[in-house]
Amino acid sequence: MKTVFALLLVLVAGCAAIYRTTEGFRVATSEDARRLSVSEHPKAIPDVILQTQSGVSVSLSEALRCDRRVRIVSFIYTRCNAICSAVGTEFQQLQDIIERRGLGQRVGLLSLSFDERDTPTLLSDYARRMHAKPQIWQFAGIADAKERTALLAAFGIVVIPAPLGEFQHNAAFHLLVDGQLARIVDYDDPDTALASALSSAENPIGRGKPGSGQGKSCAF
Repeated sequence: MKTVFALLLVLVAGCAAIYRTTEGFRVATSEDARRLSVSEHPKAIPDVILQTQSGVSVSLSEALRCDRRVRIVSFIYTRCNAICSAVGTEFQQLQDIIERRGLGQRVGLLSLSFDERDTPTLLSDYARRMHAKPQIWQFAGIADAKERTALLAAFGIVVIPAPLGEFQHNAAFHLLVDGQLARIVDYDDPDTALASALSSAENPIGRGKPGSGQGKSCAF
């Protein structure tokens, strides 16, 4: 009897843990649970200092307030020849759609490098290689190591050093709305990312109209 009772306790504890991990059995994995949690309760992110591709230092919050667009954010490094290339291709396609449909005042793209070696010059060169149009797609790095680590943690990005100065890392599209992480979308699903960004841009709550820079000049 004691053995049965002990097994029941273990079973109950296990079910409780799974319930918490899967947001009440609504999702299959812990990553799915994290994404669901973010979509239901947007997450504040650290206000780090960015080094833009033009060499300007600006806080992330200031950059986001500049024109109040919803930003679709990706994390990259300029030496990457693997997943970053796939993400870059998707961003190129998103850029074309945003330009063609005249959505540049509502949605912007932002690629953030997690590689401390990525100087503004390298970011600018990378932007040119990606045919990025600065009015839609910007690039920046985070010079301070602690700030960079905090930002990666907030976005759920795991970066592992690899041979030849490269990195292994996960990737996704992250939607920033009102300076908060509001949704995470697979990087191979740009249509959903853009639709979600437009939905958020069409429902500005307490932040004015997207594209209204309030007379400020954007650092990018």
